[in-house]
Amino acid sequence: MQATFAARVALGSVIAGLPAFTFAMSNSGSMGASPSQSVNIPQFDAAAEYRNGIEALKASKFSEARKSFAKVLGVAPDDANTNFLAGMADAGLNDFKGAAKHYERSLKADSKLVIAQKELAITYVKLGQPDKAQAALTKLKSMDTDCNASCKDAQQIKDAISAVEAALGQPAHAMLSTEPPFLFASAKAGDSAYMQAVSLINEKHYAEAIDALQRARTSFGAHPDVLTYLGFANRKLGHYDVAVSYYRQALTAAPAHKGATEYYGELMVERGDMAGAKQMLAKLDNLCTFGCAEADELRRWVEAKREPAQ
Repeated sequence: MQATFAARVALGSVIAGLPAFTFAMSNSGSMGASPSQSVNIPQFDAAAEYRNGIEALKASKFSEARKSFAKVLGVAPDDANTNFLAGMADAGLNDFKGAAKHYERSLKADSKLVIAQKELAITYVKLGQPDKAQAALTKLKSMDTDCNASCKDAQQIKDAISAVEAALGQPAHAMLSTEPPFLFASAKAGDSAYMQAVSLINEKHYAEAIDALQRARTSFGAHPDVLTYLGFANRKLGHYDVAVSYYRQALTAAPAHKGATEYYGELMVERGDMAGAKQMLAKLDNLCTFGCAEADELRRWVEAKREPAQ
């Protein structure tokens, strides 16, 4: 079954700086900004905490920012952007060892995150670890070679190389960044990227949709809707393990998220895990007291793959 997405955006509806997404998906259930309630839902909104952390960083309230990002990492520990921003909060508190660990985790999740590679290198300089800083600089130069002045990050890479070389040349004057570009990613920009992703998924351009969703993620962090669509797009490209990771992150952020539960169940059907798919269906039946499109759709998937009676 190929899902078709028809976007209905609740324009101007903003809670804690986040748009209230309302997207209806024919033949595949529905997904909104307010998942059904469950006793297992975390006592905070991960996407709102991400925005709170960003606002705290802008105001140089580094302790507040660190607390917010720690909460987000509790549900999305491998998120590259959140780890990077948590590193910035640590750096603002002069906790350079903590900053380095977060930058390393950020790069483990996204090795192409130029700003994280730059800040990690300069942090190593401040920690008196020039060999590690030089290794990070080598990676930046490799990225520059691969880019060949033609990729979208070409200038950013060159600027990062210059900054690290300057820090290595004058360690006592090494300066960490205080205003990385995506620190100022707005909810409006994230909303636009999200809308673009939905349109691209409609057109089956899944790779391009993933790029757009990653831009939305810069604004919203561990928003379960963004994570769910990242899972969906990766699944359509056959990247099942990646899809599973995103579905699980979405369900950690919002355990009662019906869209993530349905899609995770569909993936299980595709991979032959009927027991797991039935568990997801049972969960939806429990969430949807009076029935819902997500449960109906997953039930069709399960019944279509039902094993013949022995």
